[in-house]
Amino acid sequence: MRILTLAVASALMLSTACKQMDDEAVKASALPEVSVPELSEQTMKDVVKELSLDSYEGRAPGSVGEEKTVAYLIDRFKKAGLEPGNNGSWTQDVPLVEITAKNVSALSIADKSGKAMSFAYGSEFVVGSYRETPKTKIDQSEMIFVGHGIVAPEKGWNDYEGLDVKGKTVVIMVNDPDFDAADLTGDFGGKAMTYYGRWTYKFEEAARQGAAAALIIHDDAPAAYGWNVVNSSWTGTQFLAQSKDAGASQTAANGWIQKDVAKEIFAAAGQDLDKQMAAAKKKGFKAVPLGLTASLSFDNDIARKASKNVVGVLKGAKRPEEYVLYTAHWDHLGRCTAAADGDDICNGAVDNATGTAALVALAEGFKKAGAPDRSVVFLAVTAEESGLLGSKFYAENPVFPLSQTVGGVNMDAFSMAGPAKNLTVIGKGKSQLDDYLNAAAKAEGRTPEMEPTPEKGFYYRSDHFSFAKLGVPMVYFEGGDDLVTGGKEAAKAAAEDYEKNRYHAPGDEYDEAWDWSGVMADLRLYYRVGRMLAMTDAWPNWNDGDEFRAIRDKSRDGK
Repeated sequence: MRILTLAVASALMLSTACKQMDDEAVKASALPEVSVPELSEQTMKDVVKELSLDSYEGRAPGSVGEEKTVAYLIDRFKKAGLEPGNNGSWTQDVPLVEITAKNVSALSIADKSGKAMSFAYGSEFVVGSYRETPKTKIDQSEMIFVGHGIVAPEKGWNDYEGLDVKGKTVVIMVNDPDFDAADLTGDFGGKAMTYYGRWTYKFEEAARQGAAAALIIHDDAPAAYGWNVVNSSWTGTQFLAQSKDAGASQTAANGWIQKDVAKEIFAAAGQDLDKQMAAAKKKGFKAVPLGLTASLSFDNDIARKASKNVVGVLKGAKRPEEYVLYTAHWDHLGRCTAAADGDDICNGAVDNATGTAALVALAEGFKKAGAPDRSVVFLAVTAEESGLLGSKFYAENPVFPLSQTVGGVNMDAFSMAGPAKNLTVIGKGKSQLDDYLNAAAKAEGRTPEMEPTPEKGFYYRSDHFSFAKLGVPMVYFEGGDDLVTGGKEAAKAAAEDYEKNRYHAPGDEYDEAWDWSGVMADLRLYYRVGRMLAMTDAWPNWNDGDEFRAIRDKSRDGK
């Protein structure tokens, strides 16, 4: 035992020393000065225009649009001077399940006397299944309101305490309990959303509890988008990661209901929705059986397919076995809810043909400047719109080991509002990558600022999160909210216009009249941060106390 104790103590000392060395290396290492080569605006225009053509049909995974997208990106990566990133291949297969709900019935809500209300699919509710079954049927399933649907032992919070929801339909609030706080203090980070507030978590927890169905109450502010986004995102084909049990451990049906629909349901149950939602924000909330049953049914078209991540690499000149990562998702929604003019193709020009184009333009820039010390990986991932599935698959099955991945930069939807004085950092203060971004911003005469709407949970809504969960420091920022022309008011108006009229809708199309100056200014920042990471020998980490620090420390032990 004495020998074992000494060995453990020595290992702990070595681990601690390695962590301290990593931290000290970042602090002691002068951040390298980098010059930015000419980055091609024409490349940005060409790639965005091509990927958002109607012939790509909205770039849905598993579609003809995917085939065209992958072929086009491989061609552009080759021309940019990259090498195939996956052991001689340009792609990594990502096994997905494609489920399309057909013949969806109305949602029928009945009381004990048999009196029923009926709600229309699409306009009043949306639904789908995560199970690989040809038909889904929810038949007179008891309904229970479970507040925010959160089980967080570390916070002393359990909305399912004492409940048996097996076979029942749980009704859940979006976001987390202190969403409307004035600051960042509270059990769940105050105004800033935690992962407990994301819809993905709520469906995951409902499945763990054994519920038959889960319905989230849509509310514009805490959801951070309108019903139009829910409608367009949920009424077409859904993509899921393949599972060993074919989804049997998931709820039979997951969906959303309009808030006005929820009010009618609660009124029929003799409950006041607003009062119950207010009560659910307080610790100790007890779930409320509604005394109603839910019924619905639909058929499922099911197909198993391998979608693809596209991987290119520029080998490092001095330390090629250390990797810096650039990520962007190439996919979008495919065909979606039609606009008034009948257009049903969600082209995804801004979201995220712009980020995908940035991969190509940055690859050209890196090649032009010459190979950096570390290798740089350019990763275009699939199925972000379906729950970050492509980045999740890569992170869990990395081509390049995560322990040798220094960190990375994620790019998702460039702003077309024009150049900004500042830049918006999603997750500011989480990692030592802030030092790199601060230096890059200073060189470009811009000011990094914390996101103005942390309650919208953007940190959990793009591909950097897949890597962060497994310890890799990732930086994610956007064009700022203080425009050179028009200031904050103009920036807010542009953001609201995009969210209302184009986000996840057929209106997100290429526009010849776009002002690219802000895009190119942001692209210079992305280049600087990645190039600095690739030219230093430091290993930036998450800051002390951050939720991802421990897993990074573990992966770096002995390195």
